[in-house]
Amino acid sequence: MVTSDLVLVTGAGGGTGGVSRTVLDLLLAQGVSVRAMVHRNHHRADELRALGAEVVVGDLTRPADVTDALDGAGRMYFSMSVSPDYLLAATVVATVAREHGDLDCLVDVSQMTVAQMTATSTTESHQQRLHWLSEQVLNWSGLPVVHVRPTMFLDNPLFTTLAAHSIRENGTLALPFGTGRTSPVSAGDVARVVATMLHDPAPHLGHVYELTGPRTLDMNGVAEEFSRALGRPVSYADVPLDQRITAVLAKAGLSPHAEQHIETMARLHQKNRYDRTTHDVERITGQPAQTIESFVAARRDFYLG
Repeated sequence: MVTSDLVLVTGAGGGTGGVSRTVLDLLLAQGVSVRAMVHRNHHRADELRALGAEVVVGDLTRPADVTDALDGAGRMYFSMSVSPDYLLAATVVATVAREHGDLDCLVDVSQMTVAQMTATSTTESHQQRLHWLSEQVLNWSGLPVVHVRPTMFLDNPLFTTLAAHSIRENGTLALPFGTGRTSPVSAGDVARVVATMLHDPAPHLGHVYELTGPRTLDMNGVAEEFSRALGRPVSYADVPLDQRITAVLAKAGLSPHAEQHIETMARLHQKNRYDRTTHDVERITGQPAQTIESFVAARRDFYLG
């Protein structure tokens, strides 16, 4: 059997800057044929077509749609936004891909918290539980799977929207992380890892990769990186969870499922569950992971308003 070089990328309709869209951009730049599966046929789908991607419109929870999207594809990147339907989508993808039988690689984006979970643990968010279960399903499928487990994204609202709000207001990084340490990773670095695997999957099949920033810091250290990036003093202010997160997230129009996920991530930071660091980004791509300072400096206008 000769496997097609066509790569199916899901989730790329979410706009620029996300992992899926950046993976698509990187693969196209390498001359790889890419098919993007999007949920809606709107202007972002047109943008993908203009870039040179084939676009199919469908729903990851519908087997017929996934079957059409996989037709002729040899590799797949499975990603979906935070959703209570995540496990259903993963199960449909695994079932259809197994029946399809032509994939030589399926890269699944998961979460680093999965490594700390068990079948009966209860402290994680509903979304994190769905990722744990999805990994089980994909492993049971017997497909050539690679699991990529990023830690919290630098692009997360906690480090972007919330941080910008308090920095503009009073020069603080006001987050409910207590004394917890963290090593957030950028979506761009995760995309570089995924694109590398999809371009040459053989060395990675069956492996699990945990992606973090280059070092772990407490929140005072994070605030120092923000200070250097913005050229102004930024200090860390530890605040109660309900004082910051709920009020601001409510204005962001997120679903209750997404809100619960982000709030739980904040609680897990308080418990120091994110004090972990790996060098998988550099090991796979040959380039070190982006620092917090570099990430913030590239978005200086956003943070300062």
